[in-house]
Amino acid sequence: MLEALRADDRLAAWLSELETAGEPRARAELPDADDLPEVLLDLGVPHEDINALVALRDRLWANPEARWLLDRCADALVREIGAVGRGGRVPVLPEEWGELGRCFPLYVYVAALPRVREYHRGRGIPDDVSRRTLADLGRHLAVHRRARGSRGLMVPEWHGLHFRGELYQLGRLQFQRAVLGERMGAATAAAGHDAGPGDPCLNLHITDFRGPLTPRACDRSLASAREFFARHFPEERYRTAVCHSWLLDPQLPDRLPADSNIVRFQQRFHLADGYGREPDDGTPIGFVFGDRELPVAELPRRTALERAVGDHLRAGGHWYGGHGWFPL
Repeated sequence: MLEALRADDRLAAWLSELETAGEPRARAELPDADDLPEVLLDLGVPHEDINALVALRDRLWANPEARWLLDRCADALVREIGAVGRGGRVPVLPEEWGELGRCFPLYVYVAALPRVREYHRGRGIPDDVSRRTLADLGRHLAVHRRARGSRGLMVPEWHGLHFRGELYQLGRLQFQRAVLGERMGAATAAAGHDAGPGDPCLNLHITDFRGPLTPRACDRSLASAREFFARHFPEERYRTAVCHSWLLDPQLPDRLPADSNIVRFQQRFHLADGYGREPDDGTPIGFVFGDRELPVAELPRRTALERAVGDHLRAGGHWYGGHGWFPL
């Protein structure tokens, strides 16, 4: 199995990093077949996936190479837990690994779970916030099934943010502890805001399967974030919210009703210049229709958003990522 990693230049470099890091501080542990279902359910894993994941756990545990990789991935993931922008990653594994490869990252996160919960308790983070944050893992199993019709995680590295203590679900929105980059920091400083490059910021993320993006839900989420980070990360002063998303594409207000939730969400932000403008049609297709590979000609037109996204593409247009900020 490891030979399949070494045959891929990208994965070979990642594997080399794990090897040169030395022996893990401890062997990774996974709950047994009796206890694993409860752990998976707490992580929001869909009920229909539980039995198969319990059986797959035994396949992983019996495979020495998979166990070797699990030990090192779990250790690297939380070795610098709490530090922004550092920590191990779990990439997409080769097709030769089959379902075990598609689901392997999930077991890495399960193995890291005790360390994550210990970190949350040490910060005084409420149990309900911890549970809802980490349950994003199960949500992404549902995202994978919607797009691919099978178990797996489409972007396994994403959950490293949750399990390293960098990202928290607070109501409708997710908030990632981050720092202002050169371009965004220059934009905030130029506007007279009292934060610039290198200063802490909260990067906003909008999840699927959580209902509409109403202004009331966003207001409540932002109010929670102001209180949460002041209480649990008092050494980090967050004065700025940023967002990098197709939802900030400045074309959207021309194609959606003025009172739509997306338009009202976009109106919160000052859009930042200086970013490259490359078409990114697959991202809105993936978020709106569930699969970024769907043919444009076949995209349905059931809602105002579906019509806006699909009709614009069918007319020869493109969608782009947007970048914005507002003061907290």
